[in-house]
Amino acid sequence: MAKIVKKELLAEKIYLMDVEAPLVAASCSPGQFIIVKIDEKGERIPLTIADYDREKGLVTIVFQEVGASTLRLRNLEEGDEVETFVGPLGRASDFVTEPLSEVSQRKYLFVAGGVGTAPVYPQVKWLKEHGIGADVIIGARNKDLIFFEDRMEEAAEHVYIATDDGSYGFHGNVVAMMQKLFDEGHEYDICVAIGPLVMMKFVCELTKKTGLKTIVSMNPIMVDGTGMCGACRLQVGDKVKFACVDGPEFDGHLVDFDQAMMRSRIYKTEEGRAYLKAKEGDTHSGNCGVC
Repeated sequence: MAKIVKKELLAEKIYLMDVEAPLVAASCSPGQFIIVKIDEKGERIPLTIADYDREKGLVTIVFQEVGASTLRLRNLEEGDEVETFVGPLGRASDFVTEPLSEVSQRKYLFVAGGVGTAPVYPQVKWLKEHGIGADVIIGARNKDLIFFEDRMEEAAEHVYIATDDGSYGFHGNVVAMMQKLFDEGHEYDICVAIGPLVMMKFVCELTKKTGLKTIVSMNPIMVDGTGMCGACRLQVGDKVKFACVDGPEFDGHLVDFDQAMMRSRIYKTEEGRAYLKAKEGDTHSGNCGVC
C-alpha cells in the first residue's frame, strides 16, 4: 500500500499527487515510470515520474483524467492509499548514466506538450543540480492548461510558453516556437521532446531538417507497462522495440510515428487487439523484459 500525502489540481482534468513510496524514491531517475493499481480489481496505470524526494520518500505523479481508471484515481484524496505503486520501471534518461564531462558540454532544448510537461521537469531539474543549463518550451492549447511554469523557471535557463490560441506567451504551437528560436540564432546540441505523438512527430520532422539530435519519450502508448500486452510495440529504425521495457526514450529520428499512431487507434478495440496479435505473431509482445 502507498499513501497519497498531497493532491493538487494543476489544470483542467490534470492532477498532481505526492505518494509515499520510499523504495521507489530511493532508486528512481529522470525518464523512468511507475505503475499504479488502485485495488485488486483496478487496471494497471503506467505514469512517468514527475519528481521525487529521496529524503522524504515521496514520488510525484501527474495524470490526466481520460478514462475510468484515471477517474477512480482522481477520486482518491489525501490520506487514501493505492494498493500497488511499483517502480522505478523503464530506462533512465541517457544523460543520467553518461559521463558528466560529456553531458556538461551540451546545450539542451526540452519541448513539452500538454501533460508531457510533467516528465520533462525532473530531467531539467537533474541537469540543473549537476550545473547544466537547459531551455524549455511548454506548449498547450490555451493558458489554462499550462502548469509547472514556476518549477521550470527555477530549473531552466529560459522558459518559453506557447499556446495554440495565443492566450499566453507565443501564439502558436511548440514547433513554431522552435522555428522562431532557430531563426533567432539559438543553437542546441540535443532536443528532448515529450508530449502527444503527433507533436513529437512534427518536432522530429523539424529537427531532422536541422540535423538536431532528438530524443522522444513514447510513454503515451504504454498500457500494461511490462511488455506483455503489445500495446507499446513500435518500429525504431529496422528494429521492433517496446516502449515499456526498451524505453520509454528513443531516438526520435528513428521512430515510425505514423505506425505508432495507427497501432494506438487499432489497439483501442478488442477486435483491433486480436488483429494486431494475429498479424504480428511472436513480435507482438516484449515479454517482461527480464525473463
